[in-house]
Amino acid sequence: MELRILPRNIADMIAAGEVVQRPASVVKELMENAVDAGATQVSVTVTDAGRTLIQVIDNGCGMSPDDAVLCFERHATSKIATAEDLQEIITFGFRGEALASIAAVADVVLRTRREEDEVGVEVEFSGSEHLATREVATPKGSNFAVRNLFYNVPARRKFLKSDNVEFRHIVEEFQRVALTRPDIAFTLIHNGRDIHVLKPAKSLKFRVMDLLGSAVVGEVTDIEADTTIVRIHGFVGRPESAKKTLGNQFLFVNSRYFRSPYLHKAVMKAYEALIPEGTTPSYFIFLEVDPSTIDVNIHPTKTEIKFEEDSVIFQTLYACVREATARGGAGGAIDFDNPEAREMPVLGTRFDEYRPVSIPTAGVDPTYNPFTAGDKYLDDRDFAPVQGGAGPQPSMRPSYTVDKHEDYGKLFEDRTMPSAQVLTVQGKYIFSQSASGVMIVNVARARERILYDRFLKVLGKEAHVSQSTLFPVQVNVGVGGRLLFDEHQDLLRRLGFDIDAFGTDTVVVNGVPEGYSTEAGKVHTMVGDLILILGEDHSALPEMMEQSLAQKFALLGASGGEKLTSPTEAQRLVDALLASENPEFTSAGRRIISILPLEEIDKRF
Repeated sequence: MELRILPRNIADMIAAGEVVQRPASVVKELMENAVDAGATQVSVTVTDAGRTLIQVIDNGCGMSPDDAVLCFERHATSKIATAEDLQEIITFGFRGEALASIAAVADVVLRTRREEDEVGVEVEFSGSEHLATREVATPKGSNFAVRNLFYNVPARRKFLKSDNVEFRHIVEEFQRVALTRPDIAFTLIHNGRDIHVLKPAKSLKFRVMDLLGSAVVGEVTDIEADTTIVRIHGFVGRPESAKKTLGNQFLFVNSRYFRSPYLHKAVMKAYEALIPEGTTPSYFIFLEVDPSTIDVNIHPTKTEIKFEEDSVIFQTLYACVREATARGGAGGAIDFDNPEAREMPVLGTRFDEYRPVSIPTAGVDPTYNPFTAGDKYLDDRDFAPVQGGAGPQPSMRPSYTVDKHEDYGKLFEDRTMPSAQVLTVQGKYIFSQSASGVMIVNVARARERILYDRFLKVLGKEAHVSQSTLFPVQVNVGVGGRLLFDEHQDLLRRLGFDIDAFGTDTVVVNGVPEGYSTEAGKVHTMVGDLILILGEDHSALPEMMEQSLAQKFALLGASGGEKLTSPTEAQRLVDALLASENPEFTSAGRRIISILPLEEIDKRF
């Protein structure tokens, strides 16, 4: 086999695969370069989730004509000159790979000017090839326009996800950079629509509020710790605000975003016994360490960091978060903005003087029945004797004549007496007579089975009925969550969810599928669960994907369903269950119906 040296353009395309994985990678690299250039304003404009255009404009220091061309050469950098410089890195970029990688897989036009230059320069690259250089009039700073990403790598472009998925990744990268520098103004525009317009913030908390909403800020507690190894500051979520969905978990070291399962474990360990299993709190944690004690060059995208004193940082972070959760009140706080919250009684100083006063009891005539009494009470309907009372009392009986021949009782459902057919126990089980004994039905699993069958039909293009909420419920889901609902809007409407967008990071729930709870608190929980379900990668076969989605939506509806309020509802549930394809088991194979034989009952007596 003959060895050969790859042509430069092919080698660049291969190398670019490590740095530029998707449009969000381009946004990350260009935003970080803008911050390194000392910009105070950074604007990001994206078209078609980055497939067509990614433009990043900053007012940083700009570049000379020679540097504007040289910056696209691989390993061209102004950040390091010697091996020792690698131990003191405080900037985002330093390897000189980003621009060379982007130019290898896209058409790139750069316009830039330094403050001391009268005119700027425009350079054009495509597929690592330098096409043109010309003088132009341009503001101070740099303007990168990246078009037709992966035009020369069809396989990479083909395997990009939908626009909504790719744009969610862009939003994530934008937020990570914007959180590191609250003092810089950032703008994100997608397809001509403003997504984020961030002015310089007074503090990190204001930047978090501008990015993620006031609801997130209201759920966090400050953390602060300062040792000889590490300084920690930022915010962690209160235990009661932990959610099932992963989101708003940010770790930064020396203002650089990174991922660390090890330090994430330290945070979760601090929440042990404070949050339900399967939930995750929000956190915005900033670590400051000596640059010489970390290695930021162990991953192509620089999102993994190696710490020299990782065990000390683990213990310090654990103690810091633990102290913050205790100080923030792990027992929960009173939400004064919740319309469903109970009013707190206000007791005056003379309360004891009124304690002996008893509430009067109303007298009741148990023999009175307006539908069978005939004219017996009609003559004295103005005043009637009341049991336990003294003297005549005003009667509350109707002043109309009753027709004995009409069965008015059939018009009304008696909710006080149990049905002869079914009996509910604490809303969890239904007991009903069967040929061989007593049939016991698990209510939650029965609902799960019924909803599963319905959703499976819906996913097969059959529409489902929606029930309206009493009042529209507004839920802040963040920009990423809002994009999820946009992406799956048709699917949700077929399933019976009536959810509309409101702004860039909020949705309004007007209706839910039949069988789901319409209570405001449960609707909020449901929306969080929906984000968790919709955020999963459903890349299996269509039939398997439909079954998986139907199972998840059915379990979600069954877990938050309304309690049974009457035997009639219980009987209706049993009838719907027995009409399903497999009434004995849920889609996950859990038993729904159990028969208690008459012989077993006899043994107990």
